[in-house]
Amino acid sequence: MDTYSFLRQLADSWGLLALFVFFLAVAIWAFLPSQNEARKEASMIPFKDWENEDRTNADTDETATDKKRAVKKKGPSDE
Repeated sequence: MDTYSFLRQLADSWGLLALFVFFLAVAIWAFLPSQNEARKEASMIPFKDWENEDRTNADTDETATDKKRAVKKKGPSDE
């Protein structure tokens, strides 16, 4: 048996098993109770700057509605 065939058989059998065991270890580690705080912190990343008034993203529906109301209140006498 040449080296290539031996390494290919080794990778097909034991390599698959090693990667599967690694996957299970990482999955179990991620859901350990000691990782609870890290999961909660990571779940809040999208909302990290939600309260920031200097957002550069598009306005939400509420702020757009508030701006429309402000424009409606402003009349010719306000200019």
